[in-house]
Amino acid sequence: MGTILGIIVLVIDIWAIINIVGSGASLGGKILWALGVLIFPVIGAAVWYFAGPRGDTRAIA
Repeated sequence: MGTILGIIVLVIDIWAIINIVGSGASLGGKILWALGVLIFPVIGAAVWYFAGPRGDTRAIA
């Protein structure tokens, strides 16, 4: 069960990092957001989802 939970957290964090890199935030903002997600994986991704910049909403295809 722990392995599955770890994989889910990893996938969510990768999703958050990809969205951070593609966001309209400044370079410094992107670095701070990415560090937050890397240091606090579950909380950082959740905060990014609810409070991250919403400037560019196009999908990655």
